[in-house]
Amino acid sequence: MGKVIASISMSVDGFVTGPDDGPAHGLGKGGERLHYWVMGGPWTYDGGHDFAMHGPDKEFYDELVAGFGAGIVGRGMYDAAGAWGGRNPFPGPLFVLTHRTGDQPAPEAGFTFVSGLESTLAQACEKAGDGDVGIGGGADVIRQVLAAGRLDELVLSTAPVILGAGKRLFAGFDRDIDLEVVKVVSSPYATHVRYAIRR
Repeated sequence: MGKVIASISMSVDGFVTGPDDGPAHGLGKGGERLHYWVMGGPWTYDGGHDFAMHGPDKEFYDELVAGFGAGIVGRGMYDAAGAWGGRNPFPGPLFVLTHRTGDQPAPEAGFTFVSGLESTLAQACEKAGDGDVGIGGGADVIRQVLAAGRLDELVLSTAPVILGAGKRLFAGFDRDIDLEVVKVVSSPYATHVRYAIRR
């Protein structure tokens, strides 16, 4: 079995979305700046965007996902992303952790809705085989996996922005965990840090 690796973008002040995030507003007010590195530069929901990741950001991303055999996201991220247009854009099957499994999409979409963290992790690990399981967020899912002691790496892509409000990555998290810096990659749009969880 590979590693369980959580990765998420955040602001310098610890927010993973701006205010009013959700299906109607994506990453919330100003939150698209957290993903400039993903889109290859400034973009807005109103003005459209092209997926044009490049340079150090692309090198970092490609290396990170190269080992992924399966992924997990929460229902909030799935809904806010508009189900990525109805097709799983990530390598391997994508499991959506949700209490609402009744609207499971068709299998060819590449998504499996699962209720319960342990069941979701078990299915993702089985499908991943020797590959890694990527936890893509949102924040609540990452906190759950971290609190359960199931995370091997935490990858934070910090955008050079202070949002001041939104959803915090570690809101309500009360564990004391040591991390080891494994790798740091920087670009004008983000500083990516891979941390190993010390046990």
